[in-house]
Amino acid sequence: MSRCLAVVAAATLVLSAGTTTAVAYDAPPGAWSAAWTVAPQQPSAGEGANWSLTGFAQGGAESLRQVVRVSADGTRIRIRLSNRFGNQPLRIAGATIARSAGGAALRPGSQRALTFADRASATVPAGAELTSDAAALPVRALETLAVTLYFSTPTGPATFHELGLATAYRAGGDHRFDPRATAFGQTSGSRYYLAGVDVSGRPAARGTVVAFGDSITDGYGTTAAADNRWPDELAERLDAAGKHFGVANVGVNGNKLLADSSCFGQSGAGRFARDVLGQPGVRTVIVLEGVNDIGGGGYPDFGCGASPVVTAAELIEGHRALIRAAHRHGVRIVGATLTPMGNAWGYDTEDNQKVRDQLNRWIRTSGEYDAVVDLAKVLASRKDPRALNPAYDSGDHLHLNDAGARAIAAAVDLRTL
Repeated sequence: MSRCLAVVAAATLVLSAGTTTAVAYDAPPGAWSAAWTVAPQQPSAGEGANWSLTGFAQGGAESLRQVVRVSADGTRIRIRLSNRFGNQPLRIAGATIARSAGGAALRPGSQRALTFADRASATVPAGAELTSDAAALPVRALETLAVTLYFSTPTGPATFHELGLATAYRAGGDHRFDPRATAFGQTSGSRYYLAGVDVSGRPAARGTVVAFGDSITDGYGTTAAADNRWPDELAERLDAAGKHFGVANVGVNGNKLLADSSCFGQSGAGRFARDVLGQPGVRTVIVLEGVNDIGGGGYPDFGCGASPVVTAAELIEGHRALIRAAHRHGVRIVGATLTPMGNAWGYDTEDNQKVRDQLNRWIRTSGEYDAVVDLAKVLASRKDPRALNPAYDSGDHLHLNDAGARAIAAAVDLRTL
C-alpha cells in the first residue's frame, strides 16, 4: 500500500475553526483507544454473498479468522464483539489474537488466548456487546493482526459489517492456535461479530479519532485487501507525523444521516451515540454524511424501497444534532463538505445539487463545527466544480479510488484533531 500524500495543495486553506469549539484532551495514562473498528450491521443478503443470514456452526463446530490492521501502538490489546443484531445469545467457545503472516496464516508463537472475565468462553446476549480481558501483545501502528473466534454451537444469524474490503476465513473445528492457513478453505469479504480492537500501554495513544460517514468513508471504490480507505490513509499520516492516535472507521455503505434503511441499517443520527461516542478514548470525530439522503431522495433505495426527499434545512438540523451530542460529551467535531456528485446516476439532478450546495455553504460558513475540511473543493474537477476530479473517480462519478482516498486524508489538518 502506498503511503498517504503528506500534502494536498492549499489544503490548509480549506480548514477553518468554528466560533465555539470543543477542546480535544489527551487520553489519560493506561486508557484504552480504538485501534481498529467497524460499525455493526444487521444480517442481510447485501450486495454480494456473505454468511450473515445463516451464521456459523450450523453443521458442527467452526473457527472464524479475521485479519485487521491496527492504527496505534500498544503493549496490551483487547477485542470487542457485537451481537447487537443477533436473535439469540452468542456463545464464544474461545478466541485468540496473533500476528498475521499473510492470508489466514499466523506467525508461530505469537498466538495469545483471549479471556472474558477470566474465562476462556463467553456468552453475548442478543442485542449486546462484549469486551475481552486485556492480553499482553506489544503491537505497532499499522501492524496486521488476526483474530480467531471458535464456535462450538450454532450462532444463528450474525451481526456483521458488509463491506469488509478484507478476507474473512472459515474452517471446520477448533483452529484458534493453528498457525497454518490450510484448514481455512472458505472465504468472505465481510466482517462478523468483531466490532473493535483496542490498545493501551506504552507508547500511550492520545485517544481515538473517529471517521463517521457512508460508503465514501467505508471505502467503496478503493482497492480491496489494501487498507486504502481514507481513514486508513489518515492513520498512516498520523503515524508518519509521530501523532499517537487511534483511528476508528465507522462508515457504513449506503448510510443516510436522517433515514433508516432495511438494507443499510440505522441512520447516522440514530447510530452516532453508539458508534462514535461509544468508542474508547474518543476525542475527535470527522463527519462526512448526507450525500445518500440527497441522492436517494425520491428514488428507489438500491432495492430497499422508496427514500424520502430531504431539504437542506432538514440536513442542517441533523448535522446540528451531531454537533450538540459531540459537545455534550466533550468531543471535538470536524465537518466535511459533501463530495462532488456531478454525472452520478440518480444523484446529479438540479434539485439535488441545490440541496448539496446549501448544506455545504452552511458547513463552511456557519462556524458551528469546530473545524471544517472542504472536500467539495479538494476533490472537484477543475472543469466542473460539481464533478469529481477524474484522477479521484472510481468510475461511477460518486465514489473515490485510492488516489481520492489519499487526497481526503491529506486534506485533514492534523492540528484540528
